[in-house]
Amino acid sequence: MILAQTINLAPIDREGERRLSIAVESADEGVGSLARRAFGLHGGFVAARPADAAFVIRLEPMGSRSVQLVVGSGTPFVEQLSRNVSGSDLQNAVLRACDLVVEATLQSPGFFAGKLAFIGKQRGVSEVYTSDLFFNRVRPLTRDRALVTGPRWSPDGGRLLYTTYHNSGFPDIYSIELSSGRRTPIATYKGTNTGAVFSPDGRWIAMALSGAGNSEIYVADANGRNARRLTNNKSLEANPSWSPDGRRLVYTSDALGKPQLFEISSSGGPARRIPTNISNYCSEPAWNPVNDSLIAFTAAVSGGFQIALYNAETRSSKILTQGPSSLEPAWLRDGRHLVFTQRQGGRARLMVLDSETGKVSALHKPGFGDVSSASYVY
Repeated sequence: MILAQTINLAPIDREGERRLSIAVESADEGVGSLARRAFGLHGGFVAARPADAAFVIRLEPMGSRSVQLVVGSGTPFVEQLSRNVSGSDLQNAVLRACDLVVEATLQSPGFFAGKLAFIGKQRGVSEVYTSDLFFNRVRPLTRDRALVTGPRWSPDGGRLLYTTYHNSGFPDIYSIELSSGRRTPIATYKGTNTGAVFSPDGRWIAMALSGAGNSEIYVADANGRNARRLTNNKSLEANPSWSPDGRRLVYTSDALGKPQLFEISSSGGPARRIPTNISNYCSEPAWNPVNDSLIAFTAAVSGGFQIALYNAETRSSKILTQGPSSLEPAWLRDGRHLVFTQRQGGRARLMVLDSETGKVSALHKPGFGDVSSASYVY
């Protein structure tokens, strides 16, 4: 779906970069506010007055679960696109309509109607939560009052993998079904069981297990059975992440003394170090879901941590964030934006980063409590 008009890009302050100017109009204050907040997260847009905008987006509610979307421009107004958009509720319909605007104007996937899983810590207790991207639909999934880490969505959004200390007092991997709340053990071996993540097709799980001694990378089926060991050495391996085609894994290893990124075939074979060449401490890799040349990761920089990006085509890395410590990157579906954890003053907060412009936006107010370890699915 592409608008029948050459897009007029509006300049922004950053030299050599341009963003699309848009204006949002709605007779419903809540609808208009949500749409403006959504576009405000996206580094490809800048707000403008209707008379100055390349496109004007009009959104009007049509019942409790749909909106009428009209996109146009000019004075007098010339309609370019009209669509009735439905969702699970009115908010979801608005966000899906905004995603259609992204697709029509920037020719890239929208991400506003996706959902998050994360670790929320309130009054000293950590649990697994799910939420929409704007923290308007927050739901606790666990109530165990035990340490939990690393929630990761299945590709269809129906299950979550996470590590919990609840039953044994040691880190075990469990799966939880969103519809029923039923929990199933995936890996409860002696030692540590962490870092579980579904393959892009949902058929396999990669994870780090230490049952045979030191932590190694394993791949099992979607229920945790028939686990195959991929690495076998004296170093510690962790944080596996799948390539978009599911054929490779990137992970962290301290084989060189401090954590660095390595790559291995998901069917096994020799490992290869990824030459990030930017820090003596690189961890928490996240393979880009759209461009398999790009891997985001956490790098130690100047006494803290920052989000970095490795480009396999140029064999070079760059730091994307600055200021407070930033870690735990997770890609959104467009392969341009990331959710990450920002730590400052003893608090943790989820932020969105545009990897192209460097724009950073907060997803929630600090009063919600500490939030970390985000996973995203659309």
